[in-house]
Amino acid sequence: MVLGYRCSLCGREYGLDEVTYTCPSDGGNLDVVLDWTAIGRRVRPADIARSTEASVWRYLPLLPVGDPGHAGTPLRAAGWTPLYAPERLRRAIGLPHLWLKDDGRNPTASFKDRASAIVVARAQQIGAATVVTASTGNAGAALAGMAAAAGLPAVILAPKTAPQAKVAQLLMFGAQVFLVDGTYDQAFDLTLEAAQAFGWYCRNTGYNPFTLEGKKTAAFEICEQFTAAVGGDPAGAGPWSVPDDVFVSVGDGNIISGLHKGFEDLRQLGWIERLPRLFGVQSEGSAAIYNAFISGGEKIVPVQATTLADSISVDLPRDGLRALRAATRTGGAFLSVSDTDILEAMRVLAREAAVFAEPAGAAAYAGLGPAVRQGLVSPEDRVVVLNTGNGLKDVKAAMQAAGAATVIDPELAALRRALP
Repeated sequence: MVLGYRCSLCGREYGLDEVTYTCPSDGGNLDVVLDWTAIGRRVRPADIARSTEASVWRYLPLLPVGDPGHAGTPLRAAGWTPLYAPERLRRAIGLPHLWLKDDGRNPTASFKDRASAIVVARAQQIGAATVVTASTGNAGAALAGMAAAAGLPAVILAPKTAPQAKVAQLLMFGAQVFLVDGTYDQAFDLTLEAAQAFGWYCRNTGYNPFTLEGKKTAAFEICEQFTAAVGGDPAGAGPWSVPDDVFVSVGDGNIISGLHKGFEDLRQLGWIERLPRLFGVQSEGSAAIYNAFISGGEKIVPVQATTLADSISVDLPRDGLRALRAATRTGGAFLSVSDTDILEAMRVLAREAAVFAEPAGAAAYAGLGPAVRQGLVSPEDRVVVLNTGNGLKDVKAAMQAAGAATVIDPELAALRRALP
């Protein structure tokens, strides 16, 4: 059912055996092309809805890899994260039809498990001996965890500024970890050199076309879960329902690109009738794609990233063009928010929705308020906000957002004095 690859820049097509990563002609990111006509003849929404797999693997008929095996391991547990209907959060922001999808509930506590699960499955198919990636922490932890589940050696290159909680995950999963005295972008480039020199299979975000295939599964879940949330039947004969707007934080751009591809795949199958508007949210200190969006063009100029949201701290987004088009071609937009906004969003999500988000994950919600104020989203809109990572990934930022606990003597009088 896999036809090959298509370059996102020039449109040139390749067979799966002709190329591994990017377009040889212009370096453009590749899209995996599936035969949706043939797939549509064999699979219906009801087949998916009846699946007992509570993971990305419930969508195996819509993926370009085979069953990876390793039942009963975290490799089979990525995805199928909850879609919440947070009433207090809805009232706080004035959107009565707001949902929150929490991908911090994945096995290694981030959205990146989706991509890593698919990449590890692909690595097994092609007989790769070692997998490697550059990461500020989450992608590396996801690859290390999924590789550990499959018994596959992993090498992770991360900037030495990566949060210690994330570095600890990398080490605990048994990956070979190298902290690069430089930026994420420098670690990314070094990983490409190392993969070629040592024959490793490279997972790097955007660069490996199969990362997009993992991330698109969130779009499948949103539609299937949203259909049930609004009173529909995902196993019924009709099409699945689609929210009006989806908000997601953006660094390299691969998540919003994956969502776009997932919704488009479902549209090509005839399982949904339209695409939602996609809104990408970047930190003001790492806003290369946002800058291109407000300029009205498609030229993405690198920035010098400075933001506490390490998971979206990127100088040059490696999937920037597809990310930009994900917003523009669905009628959505890009927004930028300050680190102060992100910290406030972390507090609000935790206190009004009981969702503990890391800074990058909270950025998506931080962008929702400005979108409402600018009239990009109306109170009638059905909105899904995606949290991409758990707050325990960055305890330092969480403490900055939450504030310090009060220290008292072990006496009731001291407690009484300290109570508000």
